[in-house]
Amino acid sequence: MERLRALRGLFACVGCVPRRTRRRERSRVSSPVPTCAATLLLQRLQDQEGDRAQAYCELESALCQDSSRPPCGVVNRLLAEVSRDLTAAQGVTSNVKTAASNVLVALARTHFTLVMAELQSHLKATGDVSKELVLITLSKLFSTYAPQCIPFVWLMLAGLRSVVGQVKSGQILRIACAVLKQWLDGVKNYLSSGIQCPWPAMEKEQIYENLHELLFSVVWNWQDCQEEQDKQAVLGAVAAMLEVLLQEEQHQEQVWEQLLWLVHPCQEIQDTCRVAKSLTIFLEALGGTESVIPRDKFLDVTSAVFYQLYDDSKQHSEAGRAQLTHCIMLQARICPEETILFLQSQLGDDWEPGCVAALGLLGALARSDEPMMTEMLPQVVEAVQRLCSDPSIRVRTAVLYFIKDLLSSNTRSCSAWDVVGHIFREFSRATGRRAAGDLSAREAQEEGALQELCMDILGSLDVSVRGMSKLLWPRLLLFVVPAQYTGMLIPVARCVCALAEREELTGRRIEHLDPHFVSSMFQGPLLTPQTLLARLLVVAGSPGAGSRLQAAALLLMKNLHGRFHRAVGAMWATEIPLLLQCLEGKDESFPDTAEFERRLLKFLKASLDTIEEKAWIEALSCELSQRLSSSASSSAEKSFLYKALGTVLGSCKGVLHIQEKLLQHLEEANAEEPCEAQGIISLLSHAAENNFHTVLATLTMFASRLCKGRNARISRRKKMELDSTRAHATRSALMLAHGSVALRASKEQLLAHLEGDIVGNILMLYSCSCRDLQNNLALVQSITNCSSAYQAVGDSASFNPSLKSKLLEILMDLMKKYYSGMPVSPVPLKVVLALEQLSKLKPSSESKDLREMLVLCCKNIVTHPSAEMMLKIRKSQQAAQYLQLQQTSLRALGRLMVVLLETEPSGGFFQNIVHKSMVSSNVWERKRALQTCSQLLSVCEELQRGDACEHFGSLVGLLAPLTCDPMPASRQLAVTCLSSLLRIQAKATNTDIETGDTGSLCEGLHACSIASQLQTTSKMAMIVCRIFPLERTVDFMTAIKETIRKANGVRVRAAGKWMTTFLQMHGKDISWNVPPILYILRCITSFAQQSTFLPFLCQAVVILTRCHTEAVMSNFSRPLGPTDSSPRPTLRLSRSRWMAAQPSGVSATPPSSVASASLLTAALLPQYKF
Repeated sequence: MERLRALRGLFACVGCVPRRTRRRERSRVSSPVPTCAATLLLQRLQDQEGDRAQAYCELESALCQDSSRPPCGVVNRLLAEVSRDLTAAQGVTSNVKTAASNVLVALARTHFTLVMAELQSHLKATGDVSKELVLITLSKLFSTYAPQCIPFVWLMLAGLRSVVGQVKSGQILRIACAVLKQWLDGVKNYLSSGIQCPWPAMEKEQIYENLHELLFSVVWNWQDCQEEQDKQAVLGAVAAMLEVLLQEEQHQEQVWEQLLWLVHPCQEIQDTCRVAKSLTIFLEALGGTESVIPRDKFLDVTSAVFYQLYDDSKQHSEAGRAQLTHCIMLQARICPEETILFLQSQLGDDWEPGCVAALGLLGALARSDEPMMTEMLPQVVEAVQRLCSDPSIRVRTAVLYFIKDLLSSNTRSCSAWDVVGHIFREFSRATGRRAAGDLSAREAQEEGALQELCMDILGSLDVSVRGMSKLLWPRLLLFVVPAQYTGMLIPVARCVCALAEREELTGRRIEHLDPHFVSSMFQGPLLTPQTLLARLLVVAGSPGAGSRLQAAALLLMKNLHGRFHRAVGAMWATEIPLLLQCLEGKDESFPDTAEFERRLLKFLKASLDTIEEKAWIEALSCELSQRLSSSASSSAEKSFLYKALGTVLGSCKGVLHIQEKLLQHLEEANAEEPCEAQGIISLLSHAAENNFHTVLATLTMFASRLCKGRNARISRRKKMELDSTRAHATRSALMLAHGSVALRASKEQLLAHLEGDIVGNILMLYSCSCRDLQNNLALVQSITNCSSAYQAVGDSASFNPSLKSKLLEILMDLMKKYYSGMPVSPVPLKVVLALEQLSKLKPSSESKDLREMLVLCCKNIVTHPSAEMMLKIRKSQQAAQYLQLQQTSLRALGRLMVVLLETEPSGGFFQNIVHKSMVSSNVWERKRALQTCSQLLSVCEELQRGDACEHFGSLVGLLAPLTCDPMPASRQLAVTCLSSLLRIQAKATNTDIETGDTGSLCEGLHACSIASQLQTTSKMAMIVCRIFPLERTVDFMTAIKETIRKANGVRVRAAGKWMTTFLQMHGKDISWNVPPILYILRCITSFAQQSTFLPFLCQAVVILTRCHTEAVMSNFSRPLGPTDSSPRPTLRLSRSRWMAAQPSGVSATPPSSVASASLLTAALLPQYKF
């Protein structure tokens, strides 16, 4: 009976016969067997009496101590009861489950087959069944009864297959893996012990078949494990299965075939991630075994995986590509030599994706420090080196990534290949291709990415790696000087700084140097300290390079100071960090690029003063001179090279050497190009700072060559050279250079050489020039600089009067030449700047000349250009430059007036210069006049001159309408002028003024509303009229008349507002001025704008009539004189016309004078609204 139950249980395990009988048997079963301890405890469990865990413990003890076998009925009931607790998903505590598991282990001592059958049925079962304790119990069984478990291995494998399909992760997965590994370890030990196999041949084959199926079921179903514990458990189980399968040769072949079967789906499906995960698990487990995969099978697997990796037809995800790469790495761990040889063979293939993939895998292997890879690395490096000339951007990039991996792990393998040099050559190659300009947008982007990769590789090097310092130093110095490696200075500086911190920048014996460096030293140009310093100075002084490159150059100078000169170390350690702070923006006083360049040149000069070695400094000047000659004229670095060479020549002591270099570049420079001309000026001016006499002598010599033969007999070819455009441009540059040299001269040098040598050379060059725009501008600018320099030395009283007169005459002739009839030119604007400086030199010019000069300046600066020309200028590309120059000239004109005010005893020029432009119809001219007037009034206020008070009335009359000018800037300037005028008048009369009120009204003038502007200007008129000097009344009214004659629109209405406000406030106090005022009013009636002004005119007549009736009526009753006759005598009322206008029945007797004025006003005023 017991055997039959066991057989039924085994059938149930394999799924042949459904087991329903015992599952439905849950009630107490009577048995004729005598009662024993086990029976009593079983009855307690079935009756749910007491503590179940305690009952199980007692039952376990009873089963272990009782030597008799429990009856079959009791065993069946016991198995049913224990199984219910063991597999319960909930409602049963862990203590109860553990105790129930222990009961099954104890029961297996006498009924092993029944217990095993019961547990196998639970493994096979589906639904809501907990299998955790079932697996634990199986583990306990194997630990206790291993020999009895061996015959049931094939059933165990079949049961575990169902668990694999149902469990994906967690505790049960780990327990299942542990149980599987435990059982298979036992099987392996059993087979290796030499004991006769307990299975029949058919059953043994079944075991291997089940094991094969379980292996690939585990690999496929448990490949997505995320927890590290789950992964390790799965790998242990797979390794255990492989160890069993690979013990016999007949099954090894099947394992390799199934390994290939895992690879083949990669070729058929798009997403290979899951397949790669399965293969990874298999390979990781295989790596833990001692079995050796056959070479042909290994190559098949490697080829299949590698093909998937570089197959461009499949869009691998990042995870899939990473899994495939990991598979190759695992294969390299299993068979390193075969893998490396296979990948190396792919480098010689013409198939680009395969070559790129092989390079990536070889780099990963180099980074992994595999022993076999370390041994074969020189051979691999040699193979990779053959790809250096490959034109493909993908291969070039892959080679660089391989170098990056190589340098991060093993520098000893780089002895046969100059990998550092290859990085720089690739950077230069990419730079050249991009500079050629024949690449597509995509190709240019790829080349840019390759440049970034080169910089990243060098910048990420770890100098602490063994052999890295020998590899880098001093080889890096070779790549500092060539211009094509400029972009690499940033990572080079980082490497050098790191080496300096490790004190690796020391000298080495020749046999200890990198052989590639030694080879390059004999092949390339000699690397001298001057060559290196010149290169770094050029980069540091070129703003186009960017602040990061500039900082890198300074850092290299700081860390390599010992390579330049022994004397500069302490100074550079202090000064270079200050320059770096400027670049990093930490110095708030650092304004712009020009200021940094000035500081850098100052640093260079201080360094040369510290060195004080003639030969060293001359060698540096030769190096800079050579770089200057070879630089393109349009390059950004050439401008700095001129200044740097000039600074170095200024520190040189050899006169002949200085002259040689100056003459060389004067002859080489093409002054037709503005950058070249400015470069020559910078070179000469910087060199003159410490070698003034040498530079001036060289300038005189070269200027004489350019002017030699103008009146002599010379060859035709020589004459053509002297008359060429380049020669004239060179003369202009030399004129400007003389002015710049004058600014650098000391007082003694300037007083000794300005009049004769410097100004004489300038005039000589100008006399030989073609006197075009460029020559004229150069002359004017050089005169400005010479005047400024002479004035700066503080001895301007000694200037030659005849020379000053000659210079003034030249400037005035230029001003007349470029008068308003000529096209718009910057020459008049520059002339004003020159006249400002020249007029400050003593002795002063004659008053007549000053007046003529001032009038001419105002005509060119204030009245010109016209409104139409201004519109054209504002639309041109040079608009900003011209307008800025115009504003500078206006300020200079104001300063020129200041000089004339200091020398001119009377202010008669005030009216002649300012008044006419203020009533111009050109809005730009009015604005410029207001700017000039504002400066002039400001100076009068500062000097406490009474000129403005003499013209108070006329100035107010002119400024008042401009408070409503269409241009907002003009309105603001008008208010500024009125404020200055009020302060001057208040100081002159010693009265108080409400200046704050005037300032607060400025906001109202900015309004777009005309009504608001008129209201604001009326309030301003009341403030001004409070301190108006009545003796200036006629001047005020005359200026108003001029405005009415030439103005229109709102300005006319503003003039009327100011006039009526003045008459309302002071009409009673101006009786002696009534006749001229009436005369002015009667003259206004003849203007075309009288219709706009007529309401204010009538109001003025009413005000005057009320205050001075007799005078007004007397004036209206007399006819106008011949000088003031009008074609439209609107306000003239003769007695006869008045009498004829009366209706019949009305007395023809004229009314009294009061009535006449009233009637006159009544006749006119109803037509208008005030």
